[in-house]
Amino acid sequence: MPWCEQCSKYHTPSAMSDDGTCPVCGGPVGESELRAAEVAREESAPWHFKLLVGATVAYLGWRFVQLFV
Repeated sequence: MPWCEQCSKYHTPSAMSDDGTCPVCGGPVGESELRAAEVAREESAPWHFKLLVGATVAYLGWRFVQLFV
């Protein structure tokens, strides 16, 4: 978690400003924490999770069709 020296607080990567500064004081956050925050923003759901969600939607859609047939 990114640590702000000026505020003496931890911030979640999603709570930080877009430019990687502290949302409270606007001060810089440590460089290693900033890179970790950027990586966390770029990550998305894995392909097998998307496949599972798609299969679940298809199954429930088919069961909904069967309800009225």
